[in-house]
Amino acid sequence: MKLAVLSDTHDNIPKLEAALRMMAEADAVLHCGDLCSPFVVERIAMGLPDITPVHIIWGNNEGDIRLICAKAAQHDNINLHGDFAVLMFDGKNIALTHYPEIARPLASSGNYKLVCYGHDHCAYHSQLTDCTLLNPGELLGLKGKTTFAWFDTTTEVVRFVEIK
Repeated sequence: MKLAVLSDTHDNIPKLEAALRMMAEADAVLHCGDLCSPFVVERIAMGLPDITPVHIIWGNNEGDIRLICAKAAQHDNINLHGDFAVLMFDGKNIALTHYPEIARPLASSGNYKLVCYGHDHCAYHSQLTDCTLLNPGELLGLKGKTTFAWFDTTTEVVRFVEIK
């Protein structure tokens, strides 16, 4: 499966829309938090095929959580998980958190094949034991480059994509 991983959107609609166009063939999309505004949920849902599942966790910059939940409920492909998610793709456990200080021990635990996080806006990946630790970077553009990442569950290869 091809998983598209993104984080720290922070309402950057032009970058989000560009990223979503590149994610059209994703088997699933994982968002590691900091959507910010409720309208971002609608943009994500409408920018992808209806059949593409989207899994979203909270970051530390979610605006109106009640309205984010209401918007998500209008789209069958949007799945909100709260602060943390454990998902299964191709028989592999995948964890989502927003925070690097939580992600690193999860990746070292031996319980996951992939652990994704955001928060620090820095694209990063490494291999810890048998787990890939992945920060897809940011869509905001605070630190310069705007990126998301692909993770292939078969090959376990990470590929970063810069959005210009």
